Amino acid sequence: MVFLTVAEVASVMRVSKMTVYRLVHSGHLPAIRVGRSFRVPEQAVQEYLRASFIGEEIS
Repeated sequence: MVFLTVAEVASVMRVSKMTVYRLVHSGHLPAIRVGRSFRVPEQAVQEYLRASFIGEEIS
């Protein structure tokens, strides 16, 4: 499993790091804490983008 930093997720999604933090804290994007930083599974980012593109409800 590949994990991305918040900065990497922001780059992939073309949004700010603050937007990624909001998605993580709201539960829309799963993440784990490593020390003081978050890591997001790459697959979760792809699923979020796919669901957003198709317009599916994200749980």
